[in-house]
Amino acid sequence: MALRRKTIVSALVAVLLIALAFVAGRQTAPTAATTTTTTSAPMTTTTAPVISQTATAIWPTIASSVRYATPDAAASGFALEYLHMTDPVVGVYRAGDTRSGEVPVRGSAGGPETTVLVRQVMSDGSWWVIGAATQDITINVPSTLARVSSPFAISGVSTAYEAVVNFSLREDDVSTPLVTGTTMGGSMGQLGPFHSSLAFQNPTSTYGALVLYTISAKDGSIASASVIRVRFH
Repeated sequence: MALRRKTIVSALVAVLLIALAFVAGRQTAPTAATTTTTTSAPMTTTTAPVISQTATAIWPTIASSVRYATPDAAASGFALEYLHMTDPVVGVYRAGDTRSGEVPVRGSAGGPETTVLVRQVMSDGSWWVIGAATQDITINVPSTLARVSSPFAISGVSTAYEAVVNFSLREDDVSTPLVTGTTMGGSMGQLGPFHSSLAFQNPTSTYGALVLYTISAKDGSIASASVIRVRFH
């Protein structure tokens, strides 16, 4: 299982880096300079963010005032504020290169691991979350940074309590998801395929994220999640 998790995460990182290079070549318009703070590992920057650099970042969003000085703080903020895990346990940062790596997060002590992928996408040293992966949920369709329009298909393999996988399609800087629901995959301990079709209306953002997550059988909290960046037509 450890080898499988490493393979999934390595593949996702490779796809994200390719997507980052692609987007950087397509978008270069800068936005206005900002001064930012955060309650976790605060930092202030006056560097003008570049849209092409932050397009692959899921958390924080470019429009928010939140920035993180460390990868651990970025992963913690993502778990609490974006995934809404109630009591996340944040592990030790594992560097992939000088600007990116991963942070293991568990929804609770002893729970399944969600690997949060982090990267310094800007030159100011701030850390951003570019995706997440758990061995309990593998998303095969759509791919990272795919362009999606309503309706679109999702598919992959999963294992979850009572075989139920929850999904949420979210757009940047909007608190209410475009669509939420459930799909059926494999039961606890057994991987099985899942597939569903998501229909949604009128996104106001160019970018968003597809979030697939499992629920703890113990207390109903979010246990683990796989998250990919998407673009809206």
